[in-house]
Amino acid sequence: MQNFTFKNPTEILFGKGMIREVAGRLPKDQSVLFLYGGGSIKKNGVYEQVRSALKGYRVTEFSGIEANPLYETCLKAVDVVKKEKIGFILAVGGGSVLDAAKFIAAAACFKGNDLWSILRECGNNVKDALPVGAVLTLPATGSEANGNSVISRQSTQEKLYFHSPYVYPVFSVLDPETTFSLSAKQVRNGIVDTFVHIMEQYMTYPAQTPLQDRLAESLLQTLIEVTPVLFKKPKDYESRATFMWTATLALNGLIGCGVPEDWSTHMIAHELTAFYGLDHAETLAIVMPGVWQYKLTAKKKKLEQYGRRVWNVKTAKDAMTRTEAFFHSIKMLTRFGDYKISAKEAARKVRERFAERDSVFGEHEDITPDAVAKILLSRA
Repeated sequence: MQNFTFKNPTEILFGKGMIREVAGRLPKDQSVLFLYGGGSIKKNGVYEQVRSALKGYRVTEFSGIEANPLYETCLKAVDVVKKEKIGFILAVGGGSVLDAAKFIAAAACFKGNDLWSILRECGNNVKDALPVGAVLTLPATGSEANGNSVISRQSTQEKLYFHSPYVYPVFSVLDPETTFSLSAKQVRNGIVDTFVHIMEQYMTYPAQTPLQDRLAESLLQTLIEVTPVLFKKPKDYESRATFMWTATLALNGLIGCGVPEDWSTHMIAHELTAFYGLDHAETLAIVMPGVWQYKLTAKKKKLEQYGRRVWNVKTAKDAMTRTEAFFHSIKMLTRFGDYKISAKEAARKVRERFAERDSVFGEHEDITPDAVAKILLSRA
């Protein structure tokens, strides 16, 4: 096991009715920015619960955060934060709203003029941020318990991420009942997103980390087991609670402690979303099988272990087949052709972008721009 430091300062408030606990965790002397997305929280009762918890506070609302949060929209929110002298940001929604809140929190305290440099430098230049709290309504990204944020820039068709210890949520409310009104597509995306988060920290090579492997495998098995119930019984509290907690544990840093990590699927997938507007989970489902096939020799032992322990199959090929079949079982497509996108064009665009940045990816840092092109061409 590699050396590691694990620090997660987020307080998790888990369970039915826990939104009311927000009231005791906000600074009374600070104005609060109530940040949310397209208004679905006004249809499922979450908005009213949050407003009730915010009684007595000075609150400014900012809505309209996109499913892939835009830099341009975030800049408008930063202006509001400065104008209204906001001291705390409460993000209510899925991972996109939480990611936007983190960027806004960092940008509001940033000393330089080039706010995009926060993304370009992966957060290494972030020295302070406003405190952020979260009320999660869509399990997927794990953003409720980590310092990660992914932001898209419409003007340049870029999608970049940053990480900073300054933007971990102070607290996050996870009430499974807030997920009851999610569409089947949103649930599907959340399942795939969670699945791939686990895999980016697991599907590398044997590294003498038996406990971490078992933790990752248990999350995968739990996710696979609960998936059918999520669609058949959308208001089954226990299955939604299991899904929600699995998504959080998939990317709160725990299973990544002391293990090699990949993340090439995410880096490639971000560019596909930037160029073609596909949902994040949709791009992950296209790319990951291609990464595994391209890196089959290096990942073979881990693929075989995964196949035995999770799917009860013997070969790496069978493990890959079962994974794509799982995605297909929840109506997640896995090929460019399914979206009428040219794999050749996508390979060229993404290769050129990574070549411009001298980017390399993967646990061995050997997935070059040319390798990315080959991976994408294989997903026609």
